[in-house]
Amino acid sequence: MDFLKDFAADTEFTRLLGRRDDEVDLTAAALELARDADPNLDFQPVFQWIERRAAELQAPLAGAATDEQMLEVLSDCLAGHHGITGSAAIYDSADGSFLNKVIEQKTGIPISLSVLYMAVAEQAGISLKGVGAPGHFLTRYDTLDAPLFVDAFAGGRVLTFDECAERLEETQGVERSRARRALEPVGPRLIIIRMLNNLKALYARHEDWQPCWRVQHRLLALQPAVYAERRDWALVSLRTGRAAGALEMLEGCLKTCPAEERELLEKQKAAAHVKLAQWN
Repeated sequence: MDFLKDFAADTEFTRLLGRRDDEVDLTAAALELARDADPNLDFQPVFQWIERRAAELQAPLAGAATDEQMLEVLSDCLAGHHGITGSAAIYDSADGSFLNKVIEQKTGIPISLSVLYMAVAEQAGISLKGVGAPGHFLTRYDTLDAPLFVDAFAGGRVLTFDECAERLEETQGVERSRARRALEPVGPRLIIIRMLNNLKALYARHEDWQPCWRVQHRLLALQPAVYAERRDWALVSLRTGRAAGALEMLEGCLKTCPAEERELLEKQKAAAHVKLAQWN
């Protein structure tokens, strides 16, 4: 597969494929995912919205006396004045992952909201970083003393390290000794992979296989050596009429698959042969 050719129109995703993470515009990379659902998507309105929010922040930020107050100013702008916050219902819609829809509908899932916070913060001169905490994505600001965290899904609530560690222990069973590692910043590659995995799970749950295949193709492009991505690409390809590609990938997967998966893959391989025979 020629992934560079497949994603030639996606400048930022192509940079991720080349492991040039430090050059990636995360906002644009996230919008490239949204463009899979809307091929005519214009990125400029999103960039302009971000620039306007950053401009609005300049005066109130000048009056912030502490790092915590600075983050509260950011949250007050996005959640307070513009109503951007989380909602449980959005977890069942792909719109919750797409920045253009988050702005339009004023809600999203934690990671897309966090990417939006990071984009506005960067324009305003604030260095927010993504944190791929188990179960709930956050953003992090490193002060001279200790990191502070922003939960964009909860209306931009500002949290201390201790509050985050306590939450991780209560909700995810993460021991405090492991919390520091769980709350470390992550880069664009891992953020995009997590966004893709959210979409993959959603589309699979709804058995919406065509958009699921587009997501899985991106995941395979980013992690071509990962067995699970190759297996899932084959399975979704078979569901979307790509039997020849599925068969080739299944044959490769059968060489390295866990013993408990061999029966499933053999059945899928047989199904691929049947589909190909029907078409020939």
